[in-house]
Amino acid sequence: MANDKKMVEAITSMEEDFAQWYTDIVKKAELVEYSGVRGCVILRPSGYAIWENIQKELDARFKATDVENVYMPMFIPESLLNKEKDHVEGFAPEVAWVTHGGSEALQERLCVRPTSETLFCDLYSKIVESYRDLPKLYNQWCSVVRWEKTTRPFLRSLEFLWQEGHTAHATAAEAEERTQQMLNVYADFCEEILAIPMIKGRKTDKEKFAGAHATYTIEALMHDGKALQSGTSHNFGDGFAHAFDITYTDKENKLQHVHQTSWGMSTRIIGAIIMVHGDNSGLVLPPRIAPCQVMIVPIQQKKEGVLDKAFEIKSVLSNFRVKVDDSDKSPGWKFSEQEMRGIPMRIEIGPKDIEAGQAVLVRRDTGEKTIVALSDISAAVDTMLVQIQQDMLEKARAHRDSHSYETTDYETFKETVANKPGFVKAMWCGDLACEEKIKEDTGASSRCMPFEQEALSNTCVCCGKQAKALVYWGKSY
Repeated sequence: MANDKKMVEAITSMEEDFAQWYTDIVKKAELVEYSGVRGCVILRPSGYAIWENIQKELDARFKATDVENVYMPMFIPESLLNKEKDHVEGFAPEVAWVTHGGSEALQERLCVRPTSETLFCDLYSKIVESYRDLPKLYNQWCSVVRWEKTTRPFLRSLEFLWQEGHTAHATAAEAEERTQQMLNVYADFCEEILAIPMIKGRKTDKEKFAGAHATYTIEALMHDGKALQSGTSHNFGDGFAHAFDITYTDKENKLQHVHQTSWGMSTRIIGAIIMVHGDNSGLVLPPRIAPCQVMIVPIQQKKEGVLDKAFEIKSVLSNFRVKVDDSDKSPGWKFSEQEMRGIPMRIEIGPKDIEAGQAVLVRRDTGEKTIVALSDISAAVDTMLVQIQQDMLEKARAHRDSHSYETTDYETFKETVANKPGFVKAMWCGDLACEEKIKEDTGASSRCMPFEQEALSNTCVCCGKQAKALVYWGKSY
């Protein structure tokens, strides 16, 4: 059995070194492999399959709100990027430039898209003429490039996969409604499919997207107490429309500028899945997102009838994503391997089980074993997967809530950030100077001003002046 534990022993415990634990999991669970380019990773089948399921689930939710998919070019002319001043300044440090085509220097540099606002604006300026053309509800699935100084798989890389929605509307009210609607789509998806509870709110002006009128965010709390921005939705107002001359003729035959939104979620959310649910045995995947929900492990599979029964069970469970591990590895190794990969449920079936007309169901999240009759196995698997999904959500919510603190004075605030990793709720006056002082003194940034506001006190936790909003603060990835 010593060899069977080799995979688990290779994982650094999260209590010893959380960053190394994370790296060990993404490697040992075969989610990624490093490429020859710094900061770029190869998504292996296990990692890409999770993204495929995310894409499938999100895409269906987008289309239920009448969003259509398009695809935009990878390259953006420098002159186009420069049309919106705040936007280009916000992305300038992260932009990768193409300067040559073959051996010839280009007359104009091309930006490798860090995001596609300017491309969509250019498109809308060409195809929107009348109020009858609105709204435009577009989304694209693509990769983007941002020249990050420090990288980590899924969380921050030079190139990553994402979706970016871009919409154009006739009125400011419609744009605001769409902005919040898509944030709610993200929050519901994360809770229902990923079993990750989110804090929803508005970013401060310091933290909002470059060029946006308002940025809304969903924030998750990782196991180590750090926050992760997991999805954002931006209301651009009519700023981009003025810069790109996106106008339409309204019902009174008057010329108006459109109002726009943008919203996105990336492969960074896979990092959230790892850091919210994983444990010291490896990955733990919620059933609704797991590429394989059930792994059948035949015991003493060389004995007559065992493999046949395993595949018979697979056939019975055809409504689920199920596989049979018929490799020649030992059962102990297989158990360890499936735990590492985070497969929600394992079914053990051997000669004695067959004789008794039963199988053993094992939960990945708790390790709990349940003996069920083979005649009841489909219903039992269904019930257990639903229970695992719910229990994982409740566990994540309990962790978030038990690591969320309230403070009303600055000394307690600083002590809490230093000694109690998690969200810290405190009042803020709205001044940038206080926000920057808090970051300088504690390393905690403003995560969001939650939609559900509370009045913990009447004064700013930092300066003591009149408070304007409750803010969630925290250290983050």
